[in-house]
Amino acid sequence: MNFESQGHPIAVSVPDHIALIGNSMPRRCGLATFTTHCHDALKSAYPAMRIDSYAMDDGADGIVYPSDIHAIAQDDRTAYAEAAGRIEDSGAQAIWLQHEFGIFGGPAGEMILHLLDRTRLPLIVMLHTISDTPSADERKVMAAILRRASRVIVMAGRGRDILVDFYDVDEAIIALIPHGVPDRPFVDPSVVKPAFGWEDHRVILTFGLLAPDKGIDQMIRAMPAVTARHPDALYVVLGATHPNIVREQGESLREGLVALTHELGVEDNVRFIDAYVEQEDLLDYLQAADIYVTPYVNPAQVVSGTLSYAIGMGKPVVSTPYVQAKEILSDQRGVLVPFRGPDALAGNIIRLLSDPDVLKGYAQRAYAYGRGMIWSELARHVGELMGSALATCPARFNPRRSYALLPPDPTSVLRMSDATGMFQHGILTIPDRNHGYCIDDNARALILMTQIEKMDEKLREQWMTVYASFIQHGWNPDRRRFRNFMSYDRRWCEEEGSEDSCGRTLWALGVTMRDARSAGHREWAAKLFDSVADALLTVGSPRAQAFAVLGAGAVLDIARRNPLARAIVERFGDQLLELLDTSRRPEWTWFEAVLAYDNARLPEALLVAGRHLGRTDLVRGGLDTLDWIAGQQRTPQGYFRAVGSESFGRALKSPLPYDQQPLEAQATIDAAIAAWTVDPDKRWLALAETAYRWFLGQNDLDTPLATFANGGCYDGLTPKGPNQNQGAESLIALQLASCAMNRLSQRLSEVADKRLAETPIISA
Repeated sequence: MNFESQGHPIAVSVPDHIALIGNSMPRRCGLATFTTHCHDALKSAYPAMRIDSYAMDDGADGIVYPSDIHAIAQDDRTAYAEAAGRIEDSGAQAIWLQHEFGIFGGPAGEMILHLLDRTRLPLIVMLHTISDTPSADERKVMAAILRRASRVIVMAGRGRDILVDFYDVDEAIIALIPHGVPDRPFVDPSVVKPAFGWEDHRVILTFGLLAPDKGIDQMIRAMPAVTARHPDALYVVLGATHPNIVREQGESLREGLVALTHELGVEDNVRFIDAYVEQEDLLDYLQAADIYVTPYVNPAQVVSGTLSYAIGMGKPVVSTPYVQAKEILSDQRGVLVPFRGPDALAGNIIRLLSDPDVLKGYAQRAYAYGRGMIWSELARHVGELMGSALATCPARFNPRRSYALLPPDPTSVLRMSDATGMFQHGILTIPDRNHGYCIDDNARALILMTQIEKMDEKLREQWMTVYASFIQHGWNPDRRRFRNFMSYDRRWCEEEGSEDSCGRTLWALGVTMRDARSAGHREWAAKLFDSVADALLTVGSPRAQAFAVLGAGAVLDIARRNPLARAIVERFGDQLLELLDTSRRPEWTWFEAVLAYDNARLPEALLVAGRHLGRTDLVRGGLDTLDWIAGQQRTPQGYFRAVGSESFGRALKSPLPYDQQPLEAQATIDAAIAAWTVDPDKRWLALAETAYRWFLGQNDLDTPLATFANGGCYDGLTPKGPNQNQGAESLIALQLASCAMNRLSQRLSEVADKRLAETPIISA
C-alpha cells in the first residue's frame, strides 16, 4: 500500500472522531512538532472530524498543556489505563498512534501496551524508528504493537522491508506515507538572505535540536577545506540543544562544538543560533540556504523530519546515507557521503558551490519531489487509511446474540466440589487442588443450594450438607471467628479468617434459615447463627457489616423479633450510614474514599436495613449510593461495566475498566432488586437487566462470560478477553445472578397477572 504512487483517493469514508496519541506542542521536540502538524493537517483536510489529542508528558519541564490536550504521565501506568477508558468512552472510532521509543514509560516504552490493550478501537500506528537490530525489550514491544495494529504507516521503504522480513507483518496493512512538509512556493535563496544579513555568504544549513548523533562536528571539520575554496561560505547550525541533553549535560555539547570551530580557525564561518524556532521562521531560514546538510552518524535512523523539510523547500542536500536519505535523495535529488567523512562532505559541498547550474538542478528536482510530501497530501492519505481500517473493523456488538435468561444450572459448581467442600480456583474447568478451599466460597455455594428452584432434592440435600459441614467446622470458638482457608489435606491455614469472610458466612446462615427446603438445615443454620452472631457484632469492615446485615435481614424475613438479627441490622445500618455521611462529597456519593470489590452490597445492606426498620433515611442512603455506583458502572453506551480490579483501593476520579469480576455484576443485580422492592421504579429493573447481560456478552469486549453448555463462567474480563479459568466465585456469581433474575421475572409476571385480573372488563 504505497500512497506515493496512487493518483486518486480511495473511495472510503473517513472516521468522524479519532484519538491522536504522541507528543504535542508546547513540548519542544521533533515528535511534538510533527504530531501537532499532523493534527492541524488532518483537521484542515477533514474539518468535520473531531480529533482528541493525548500528549505524553515526562514531567521534566513543567509544561502546561492547553485544555483540549489530555496529558498522559509517561511513567504512571494508571494514567495509561485512565486514558484508555477516556478514549473508549469518548465515542472515538479509531486511534492514531505516533510511536517512538523513548516517549513511553517502562522498558522500551512497554507502558503504551497498557493503554492499547484496554481499547478495542482500530489502531493506526505511525512508526518513527524501526530497527532490524532491536534489543529484546524493543522487539517484544514492537511485536505487540504490530499485532494490535489495524494499519501501519512507515515513512521509508526500508521500514516496510524490516516489518515484513523481521516482524512478519502482512504487507497489505503497511502504508508508505512520506513525512509531511509545509507548502511554500520555491524561492531563490538570494531573495531571502538579506533578512538575515547573509547576502554576502554562500549558506550551508543544518537545523534541529542539537544532539550528539547529529554529526555537527563532522561538518565543522569539513569547513576548513570549504572555506579555502569559498571564503564566503557560512555554516549555520540552527536550533536549541535537546532538552534531555541540557538536563543531563547542560550546554557542554554546544560549548565543545564552539571550541572546535576556534581550534580549526573557522569560527567566523560557523554560526550557532541557539533558539527553538517556530515553523514560519524556520522555513525562512531554510529558504535562505544554498545547501542543506544532514551529517548524521547513526545508520539506523529511518526518518529525519529536517531532511523532509529541506526537500519540501527545494534545497540541494548533502547527507550521510541513513535509511530515509538513501531513498529520498535518489534520482539526483541529493548527494550521499560516507558516515564520519568530513573530506567527502567538503568535496561535494565545494563541487555544488562551484557549479550554479548543478546546484540549481538539485534544487528543482528536490522541490518537485516535495510536492507529494506536503501536509495536505499526508492528511488525505492518512484519512483514507483510517477509513479502510474502520471499514474492516467488526461491529461493536453482535446484534443477533440472545440475552434470554439462563436457567440456573449447578453442574459447574458441583464439578468444582468434593466431599470436603468447594474448591477455590480452577485451571480452566479443572479444580485446582493446590489452593484448597475457603469458607467464602462454601458460604456462597450454600446460598446457591437454597436458591435454585428446580433441582433434584436428594442432590440438593447431599451438597447442602457438604457445604454446611464446612461452615460448621470453620467456626473457631476460641477466637469466636470463622476460619477461612483450608488446604487440600483438610488443614486449616489460619486460626481466624478475615472479617469479610465471617460476615459472608453469617449471611449464608441467615439465608439458609429462611430458604432451605430441609427443616434439618434450617434448624442447623438457626442454631449456629444464634451461637455466632453476637461475636460478629464487633466487625468493623464495611463489607463484613453489609454481609451481616443481608444475613440478618433474611432472618427478619421469617422471624421479625429475632433480637440478634435486629441488633445487627440496627447497629451496622447506623454505622454504614454514618460512614456514608462522613465520606460523601460533591460528585462522590459513597461510603469510602476509594472503590473496592462487591461494591453494590453496601447500598443493598442499607436498603435491607431500611426496609426492616421502617427507616426512610437508610432507604434514601441506599438508593442514592446505588444510583451513584450504577453511574460509575455504566458506559456512555448504557451497558454495564464492572469497576475494574485495577481501581480497587486507589483514589481515582473514575474507576478503571479492567479486570472486571463476575461478583460485581451479581451484587449489582441483587442491589437493584432490593431497590425495586422499596422503590418500584423501572430504572432499577433496567439496572438489573444490564448487569445480567454483562454475563451474556453485552460488555466492553462483546464477549460472553457464561459458558452456556455447562453452566460455567469465566473468572473475569481482562483487556485481552475473558480469563479462561473458572473458579468458585465466578461460577456461583453467574448461577446466583440467574436465580435472582428468574425470580424477578416470575415476580413481574405475577404483578402483571394481578393487574390484568383487577382490570374491569368493558363489554361492547
